[in-house]
Amino acid sequence: MNIQSEIKRVLTVQASSLIDVKKHVGIAFRDAVLAIHRCKGKVMVTGIGKSGIVAQKIASTFSSTGTPAIFMHPAEGMHGNIGVLQKSDIVLAIGKSGESEEVLSILPTIHRIGAKVISITSNKNSSLAKHSTIVLYVPMVREACPLNLAPTTSSTVALVIGDALAIALMKLKGFDEERFAFYHPGGLLGRRLLLHVSDVMRGGRMNPVVHKDDSMPHLLIEMSRKWAGAVSVVDDRKRLTGLVTDFDVRQAFAREEPMKSLRIQEIMNHRPTFIYADELAVKALRLMESRKKPFTVLPVVDRKKRAVGMIHLHDLVRKGIISEHPSLF
Repeated sequence: MNIQSEIKRVLTVQASSLIDVKKHVGIAFRDAVLAIHRCKGKVMVTGIGKSGIVAQKIASTFSSTGTPAIFMHPAEGMHGNIGVLQKSDIVLAIGKSGESEEVLSILPTIHRIGAKVISITSNKNSSLAKHSTIVLYVPMVREACPLNLAPTTSSTVALVIGDALAIALMKLKGFDEERFAFYHPGGLLGRRLLLHVSDVMRGGRMNPVVHKDDSMPHLLIEMSRKWAGAVSVVDDRKRLTGLVTDFDVRQAFAREEPMKSLRIQEIMNHRPTFIYADELAVKALRLMESRKKPFTVLPVVDRKKRAVGMIHLHDLVRKGIISEHPSLF
């Protein structure tokens, strides 16, 4: 057997089956999406065997894209877990044959509770279909298994249909990046859309700042103590008036006149790029990247232009806004 050819065969079988299933997407699918969209409760997804595993994934995708959903194993449902179901909920039941005993055994209780049932099945005349408010018919597909027995293509189809329902609902609800991030606070997108500059910056006693009339030795001490690679220069009202980086200091050392005789205002950048503390941390990254020669430090100000912090590229890495950024190191 040629292993690569066999893998390609399996992929071809599954891809062609999905295209065939696409032809059977009718009005029932629209009705299912609208019913779930109008649902005042949650979606309880159930199935047994491979369908149960698919049901778990569908429930997870629903929940993470704005449609509250849970998975319930039908056997556990028969032993008390069906109590989580309410009349305002919808049950999404998955069963290729529509005759799985475990799934059928919970249908009477579901009907007594009053919840609607939407089924995904390949048997229009099955017991599951007959007890469903909406039937999402999926034509019988050939399994990728050479014996046409192990659920392979059929489970892929059910999974994709679940994804399609979730994405259609996502669009119908106007589910955007910010809401996605809200439900995924631990992910990269969540951190990028939820963390603000004030959450990341070096503020308070760690904020490297000097007055515009301070001495150069004082600036060097402040820069060395805070390890930020730069210091903000402020006026009497603590407003940002300039920025001195370690590069500016190195250039000052190259001058002929003694360092002590130099004034901070002579070597500072009088128009530094800055960011507001209440802006998203990811904007700081974009500002650092925006120049032809990207920089690694950014002074932070409040809305009165007072220097309240400093943000370094390493701070963004540490907080997970970026994992690495070779172009800036």
